Amino acid sequence: MTETLTELAPAKINLTLRVLRRRADGYHDLDSLVAFADLADRVRFTPGDVFSLRVGGPGAAECGDISANLILRAAEALAAKMPSLTRGAFDLDKQLPVAAGLGGGSSDAAAALRLLARTHGIAANDPRIVAAAESVGADVPVCLDPVARVMRGIGHDLGPPAGLPPLPALLVNPRVAVPTAAVFRAFALPPEGNPAPANPPTASGALTDWLRTQGNDLETPARTIAPVIGDVLDALRALPGADLARMSGSGATCFALFPSLAAAKAAEAALSVAQPRWWVKAVTLR
Repeated sequence: MTETLTELAPAKINLTLRVLRRRADGYHDLDSLVAFADLADRVRFTPGDVFSLRVGGPGAAECGDISANLILRAAEALAAKMPSLTRGAFDLDKQLPVAAGLGGGSSDAAAALRLLARTHGIAANDPRIVAAAESVGADVPVCLDPVARVMRGIGHDLGPPAGLPPLPALLVNPRVAVPTAAVFRAFALPPEGNPAPANPPTASGALTDWLRTQGNDLETPARTIAPVIGDVLDALRALPGADLARMSGSGATCFALFPSLAAAKAAEAALSVAQPRWWVKAVTLR
């Protein structure tokens, strides 16, 4: 195959995030209900002689060293398992903020793996694809099939699709990068660990009520690193119609759920005027 292929790399939102225990290998076991937004980076692949990556789009300047990008790491990881893998040029249109708790880099890497799977006519859940995803990062496996589900362990234990209703939401990032490693270093886990929550309901009203009983264990340590997260949450909770406001991942992006997309878009318009330097997007989560 020589044609250029394209995949979307949607933003991943942690509707809940529970840190259960610290593992002997230094990682943490998690329990998180994730959903994906209809807002995405775009990754293209054109077969060629060697792997390369070009980054453009509004977030390109924040992507750092190209050679360390997760797209190239994922491609090389798959090539190690498939020596005859077709190489080629990746082109990333970076729309999502970087180091924002949206899983953008992981979603980009997963999109690259789906592109290579399509190039070779294999499934995205092929064991070689999954193994490459797991070797690159904890969030990459859940992004291979971007639908709402519970992810557990270090992110590799994936539940079935959760069947959630579409959730209108507003995403807000104060344009402050929050390194995940620093947040985990600041996190104080109880010696006995934390209990895992029950599986979420799928009915819209029951889901919102259940989400109110949950939280994000990384929110408190993230706020010590980036206090502006508290300002974002306060601003979201003050918006008309906001049902629930919470931080996603390790921050600094926060979200609020709304009863309709129209209400979320109205909130986007109002908050964009009040905070013109923040990144503010109305989306639907699925």
